Amino acid sequence: MAIERVLVVGAGQMGGGIAQVVAASGRQVSLLDAQPGATDRALEAMQRSLAKLAEKGGPQPGEVLQRVRVLTRIDEARADLLIEAVVEDAAVKEEVFRAADAALPSHAILASNTSSIPIGSLAAVTRRPDRVIGMHFFNPVPVLKLVEVIRTQQTSTETAAAIAGLARELGKEPVEARDVAGFVSNRILMPFINEAVHALAEGIADAEGIDTVARLGFGHPMGPLALADLIGLDTCVAIMDVIHTGLGDPRFEPAPLLREHVAAGRLGRKSGRGFYPY
Repeated sequence: MAIERVLVVGAGQMGGGIAQVVAASGRQVSLLDAQPGATDRALEAMQRSLAKLAEKGGPQPGEVLQRVRVLTRIDEARADLLIEAVVEDAAVKEEVFRAADAALPSHAILASNTSSIPIGSLAAVTRRPDRVIGMHFFNPVPVLKLVEVIRTQQTSTETAAAIAGLARELGKEPVEARDVAGFVSNRILMPFINEAVHALAEGIADAEGIDTVARLGFGHPMGPLALADLIGLDTCVAIMDVIHTGLGDPRFEPAPLLREHVAAGRLGRKSGRGFYPY
């Protein structure tokens, strides 16, 4: 199946990055976000990212951005593929899938960038469950190569092959995962972040010390607390809550200090302060 036109719903850090890499592949991208100013901020971020990549031999920003069109309504879209990248909230994602199912042609695939919510719950609100799949990118999208491809029991082989093929054409490496809360990446990552927060709360070391252990001792490019700030502490809590509810495993109960930070508005990089100031 040829995928030439892509609708990205959600113009935050992830959605903007996804729109950028899809447009850089030569495809036409429609970008939609209900939040005022979100698409403008996404286009500015794409301009900065593409300018840096152009210095290293990448395409010129104008060449890529001319393939990105901003929409105000989902029924304006003409797409072969939806990639949903809104907040990690099942009800919000389900509403996007209902609207896309009604608006897009019958051949279109509906994909979610969710990092934890079971894809089957999104497929259930559509009339095309065989064309619903998870396509989980990693942040920063233009740099990191991994894409988790999550199939439900109803996802067709053709749909899975088309999404894996698209990932490769975007310069990514697809890894297929079963449709279980958290998939592979967050099943591993979230307990790691959570234990780092517990260690900080217990005074075992300060934030810099904990992250230095991960960087120098484990060879990680970034420590777990700095990574949580990059992801967004509210997003980390939302992911852990989904996995905790889905699996009933106490390992995924967010650390009290993590919830305290979120309640106080210390969400990480996007709010200017998390475990570190920005």
